[in-house]
Amino acid sequence: MALYGGIDLGGTKIQAVVVDSERAADRGVVGAARHRTPHSGGPPAVAQELARALREAAAQAGAEPARLEGLGVGSPGEVDARAGTVAHAGNLPDWQAPYPLAAELSRTLGGVAVVLGNDVGVATRAELALGAGRGARSLLGVFWGTGVGGGLALEGELWRGRGGAGEIGHMVVKQGGARCPCGRRGCLEAYAGRRAMEARALRKQRKGHETELFTIMREHGHDALSSGIWAHALERGDKLARQLIERAVEALGTGIASAVNLLDVERVVLGGGLGTRFGTEIADRIAAAMRPHLFNDERPPELRVSELGDLGGALGATMLCTAHPDGRDSGLRPVH
Repeated sequence: MALYGGIDLGGTKIQAVVVDSERAADRGVVGAARHRTPHSGGPPAVAQELARALREAAAQAGAEPARLEGLGVGSPGEVDARAGTVAHAGNLPDWQAPYPLAAELSRTLGGVAVVLGNDVGVATRAELALGAGRGARSLLGVFWGTGVGGGLALEGELWRGRGGAGEIGHMVVKQGGARCPCGRRGCLEAYAGRRAMEARALRKQRKGHETELFTIMREHGHDALSSGIWAHALERGDKLARQLIERAVEALGTGIASAVNLLDVERVVLGGGLGTRFGTEIADRIAAAMRPHLFNDERPPELRVSELGDLGGALGATMLCTAHPDGRDSGLRPVH
């Protein structure tokens, strides 16, 4: 039995899995754990929580972390896989300078070999091999969550460009528009990223707009507006929540259509916390919002919802270690 670990690090949650590469059932998952991402304490606090989640997943699999053949981690920010560092992770607490995440996790988890990758890139890779992207030669993955991330596959292979390909969240959908968490104006993420939507909801509430979003957040013991909070608010008929979701859908339609006009991909996969939470209904609305902006509107790409859901990023992370039979050699050397 060959066991590999995978961790998906997001702005709201941490998802860890342990897979048995010789098992096909449930895509090889033999252990899983989900934790909240710390909102304070900087990279060391996040690294500690990553280790806790991985230990919990490994315990379910009946293994110690040190027994794993390798551990892959999908992280936001600027990932230097060869150095094992992450920098400028804007949706994580106080994370600007390069932090040796791979070495720290390896040390904490008994010396397991750790490989880092971009969070959206590994999730796209998983969808291409195991999920809604199967069979597609060209694919755009759009992951709508704390931010808006993108991954790109051309001719069946991930396209990384010079390391920054797929940043659809920072395509400009309105010149001189809303301020994005990245500091620029008019980015797609400024309209559709959960973090930006939460900031706008708070500003609106302070100006007298009625909303139950923050009441629901407190009722559930959360300190951020998770995808579940947005869903509950919509179920209660919250007008501000509906307005902000509609605003996000229009921006997503504009941004995705612009990417399609450039790349002419055959399929778009919608994932991320908000994307998978709202599912087919929201995907249909995004597809409708795309149509006015598509140059080739008679032959739009197929738009599918992620089949892997919350496990996609973590499953993709295991592929960094060539753990999964559908994965391919990353060419990266693990950090100890």
